[in-house]
Amino acid sequence: MASEITRINPGELHATPGYHHITVVEAGRTAFLAGQCPLDRSGELVGPGDLDAQIDQVAANAMAALSAVGARPEHVVRSVIYVVSDDVAALGAAWRRLNGSVIGTAFTTASTLLGVAQLGFSGQLIEVDLTAALPG
Repeated sequence: MASEITRINPGELHATPGYHHITVVEAGRTAFLAGQCPLDRSGELVGPGDLDAQIDQVAANAMAALSAVGARPEHVVRSVIYVVSDDVAALGAAWRRLNGSVIGTAFTTASTLLGVAQLGFSGQLIEVDLTAALPG
């Protein structure tokens, strides 16, 4: 049975820059992806000090993880984006680059963007956590 995904922005809530306040999944299987990090296949950090390069690697890794379970970015029902920064402009730039990436449609769902002090790998500037409703 295929999952039906409904995305909602209630009129009583503020307008969003592309995401939806609520995502409802009617039925089906769910995949919880581990936080996608800017590491290449050999486990090496990509783009030390370069947020754009790290975003591109995270997007590629997320696409590979989604594909491994038969999902695409439009099947994502929840995302959390962690960026090592306290600069609102940098957070906005990260949001825009992710939205323009190969997984951009994943961020039209219920999404949260956070500026954090540190992530798990030395030099890591971004991590993306995704949950997807798998297609039938």
